[in-house]
Amino acid sequence: MTRATLPRGTDCLPVDAGLPAQAGIGFKPAHFDGLIADPQPPGFIEVHAENYLGAGGPPHAQLSALCERLPLSVHGVGLSLGGEAPLDTVHLARVQALLARYRPAVFSEHLAWSTHDGRFFNDLLPLRYDAACLARVCRHIEQVQEQLGLQLLLENPSTYFPIAGSTYSEPELLAAIVQRTGCALLLDVNNVHVSCHNQGHDPLAYLAALPLHAVCEIHLAGHARDVDAAGETVLIDDHGAPVDDTVWALYRHVLDRTGPLPTLIEWDTHVPDYATLRAQARQAQAWLDDAATRRAAA
Repeated sequence: MTRATLPRGTDCLPVDAGLPAQAGIGFKPAHFDGLIADPQPPGFIEVHAENYLGAGGPPHAQLSALCERLPLSVHGVGLSLGGEAPLDTVHLARVQALLARYRPAVFSEHLAWSTHDGRFFNDLLPLRYDAACLARVCRHIEQVQEQLGLQLLLENPSTYFPIAGSTYSEPELLAAIVQRTGCALLLDVNNVHVSCHNQGHDPLAYLAALPLHAVCEIHLAGHARDVDAAGETVLIDDHGAPVDDTVWALYRHVLDRTGPLPTLIEWDTHVPDYATLRAQARQAQAWLDDAATRRAAA
């Protein structure tokens, strides 16, 4: 089990004891039968909170059955932690009810915004990384952690261009947020690769500047390639393909520094059959086992 070390005086804790340092999968209803029948299922499952805010029906019947067998991670996409408006307290209360119902091992959200002036945008939008952003995100995270009574995991976003006026790098901002709020991090390695490629940064330098001691979960996913008006290749974080070899290499680099951590395979578009998704999780598990062996021998 894993959890970040919290600053002195911080009393927020993970919802449960933490996820196992194994490979898990993002659950899709199409994979329910495969998961239930799997004699060696993945280490855990993760679901998007907003898909389970209803009171009942087949989604909850499936999730309840799976939670009898597997640890659960809940991943939010709608709190808009970076938004300029106050948090939607109705939405937060619905998330709170969901977490009380299932007692997941961890709850995570994104460094992004998705609401403005009463409107909701079906995307995770980028922020200007400045002092105002830092104060706003910290204020919102503290509100979430206080109301939910847990330690939030904050995910690094995928980005496509620099935002004018930023005075912090992304790792600097994340480090400051961790220090001020006591939250932990969800490290999306595919997002690191996508963002660094699109903005011309060195992913190894990004990781070196990140407070890896605060990482409690890792995400891996595939991406798509496009070409912009200047003829440059742009990587799109679409979660619609196998994990790229470059992302696997970055993942191994992270494990060299952190040791084994709970690792999720995300595949949200062009969703494959269960066997294909499970094979990706087995590949991640192989690297986790290798990292554990090398750490034990060191």
